[in-house]
Amino acid sequence: MAKQYNFNLKKPHQFFALGFGLGLAKKAPGTVGTFAALPFIFLTQGTPIWLQCLLAMIMTLFGIWVCGKTADDVNVHDHPAIVWDEVAGFYITMIGAAISWQSLLVGFILFRFFDILKPGPIKWLDKRLHGGSGIMLDDVLAGIFSLICVQALFKTGMLI
Repeated sequence: MAKQYNFNLKKPHQFFALGFGLGLAKKAPGTVGTFAALPFIFLTQGTPIWLQCLLAMIMTLFGIWVCGKTADDVNVHDHPAIVWDEVAGFYITMIGAAISWQSLLVGFILFRFFDILKPGPIKWLDKRLHGGSGIMLDDVLAGIFSLICVQALFKTGMLI
């Protein structure tokens, strides 16, 4: 029998750490939880890059706290339901991008690729950091890798 965890969406830190509840999806909670970034992406589309970067930093610092506290609540480091790291990572991926269904799809696929496979320094961070920083920073780096790829695709004209 699978162990039950007592998540409580009425606790503000868990509400955010669980991606507004999307992280409680039975299948692929990280993938489903990534969609919680969409309101932030749409709300800041067209705002200055510095503002998008500032929001990404705030989301990251906030995420270190809410993810760490939620992990402590259930006594599981990086429980699959904790998805604020995916929210921040996908948001970072889309910084400065012209938003279309194509760019969102490509950004989403790239972010999930880097987040799941954890190549090179992403895996290194994932193995060495603990607590809220360990939960968040590998996804932040996956978001940065994805951001670079998305911007390169725009610059080469492969994504419009």
